[in-house]
Amino acid sequence: MTQPSRRAVLLGLALAPVAARSAPPTRASVLIAATRRQVGVTLRYDPDYTALRYPGGDVPRERGVCTDVVIRAYRDAFGVDLQALVHDDMARAFAAYPHRWGLTHPDASIDHRRVPNVAVFLTRQRARLPLPADARGWRAGDIFTCLIGGRLPHIGIVSDRGPGWVIHNIGAGAREEPVLADFPLTGRFRWRV
Repeated sequence: MTQPSRRAVLLGLALAPVAARSAPPTRASVLIAATRRQVGVTLRYDPDYTALRYPGGDVPRERGVCTDVVIRAYRDAFGVDLQALVHDDMARAFAAYPHRWGLTHPDASIDHRRVPNVAVFLTRQRARLPLPADARGWRAGDIFTCLIGGRLPHIGIVSDRGPGWVIHNIGAGAREEPVLADFPLTGRFRWRV
């Protein structure tokens, strides 16, 4: 077996960083970057009902709920409008969605901001995956749902920072922290990543 020449080794080392820099970003890395940009911008949790324009409506970026993190991430990363997609799907299949809020028809200002509705929409998009045995089974860009205190639905996006890290708004604005295993998980979705 022949050894590579010193010149070939040095040339390989010199080109390695260029090759790494020129690799295109993955869809998951684009989604994570868009999600992470909300940290320090969305500073408070505000569940108040707000009449939104349709399509493309949003509450002011400095506030929002957990679903707003996901909605903004997909809008900023890929130009995907979950407000319109959830509303349109609910208009087509209203009976498939939860009716715990007493609505008799879709409401484009709020439906996409409710975790159970987003979970139904993602399931109808065939994005639901089985829950993994532990945090190492998740991939960056996966969407998780859980129950806070065993009763309050919550949603966020799994970070690329390490096992168990997520980006979400659980009460004090968008933040990135290792809390995936802190609450009973109810869903795992991989959609458009």
